[in-house]
Amino acid sequence: MGYRRRPSPLHAVRAAVGSGLCVAIALVALLYDHPLVLAATLVAGIGAAVAAGVGRELRRTLLFALPFVALVVLVNPFVSRQGLTVIARFGDLPWFGRLDVTLEATVYGGILGLRALALIVAFALLTLVVDPDQLLRLFRGVSFRSALTATLATRMVPLLQRDGRRIADAQRCRPGPPPSRVTLLRAVASGALDRAVEVAAALEVRGYGGAGSASGAAARRQAAPWSRHDIAFAAVAVALVALAVGGRLAGVAAFEAYPRLEGDWGGATIALAAAVALLPLLPFLDRRGLA
Repeated sequence: MGYRRRPSPLHAVRAAVGSGLCVAIALVALLYDHPLVLAATLVAGIGAAVAAGVGRELRRTLLFALPFVALVVLVNPFVSRQGLTVIARFGDLPWFGRLDVTLEATVYGGILGLRALALIVAFALLTLVVDPDQLLRLFRGVSFRSALTATLATRMVPLLQRDGRRIADAQRCRPGPPPSRVTLLRAVASGALDRAVEVAAALEVRGYGGAGSASGAAARRQAAPWSRHDIAFAAVAVALVALAVGGRLAGVAAFEAYPRLEGDWGGATIALAAAVALLPLLPFLDRRGLA
């Protein structure tokens, strides 16, 4: 799973706006326990991924995440002793004491799993639609060297993985006994040094080695004007945060799992869930100017 530029409105926005939208969706999932609102955040994340053309990549992520979510759902009823409605009794177990499974703990386990799934979708969407180089560039003003180091690290990790796979393939093709550890270490160190020289040469060509290169690059870089896609998605992110915080302060979509299940299923809750699910999809209606 990784970023690839695609002709979608979400890929066209700047990194701050794209990451802001994903963080806003995650914030809604963190602020609310109501299953309807959590389901709405899940719909928003999956819908945005499908509209951005990364639904297939997100599906692969979900396949890896579902076992973790299932574990959260199954474990909570057995570790939580809260709740009044007992649905299963397992008696006294060694080291655990009396084990009773309650309806409230089971439902709250489902809520925790739904929240975990919504957060995974939100941050997987961030990985798929936000350019990591642009995202790291946002932190250059804070620490240029740290941003450069992080950029190089994120670029070098997949490259070193490919080098490792090539070395493993070469080892399997060699006849006779496997090479010694010293020989393998020498080959890996030699390859790492060659790669370091190549990276240093590339950085020097791009002007990173000269005095004042960071300030010069920052001075030459002109801030691009905000596009209509930037404005639309930024407005949606701000609206989501305002709705989430305002609704939380107003007591909308209140939900309590313990000691008994109590939830607000009124019109305000339904309206909040509908807004959370639909707002992130509205900017995708404007696809003008996309290559």
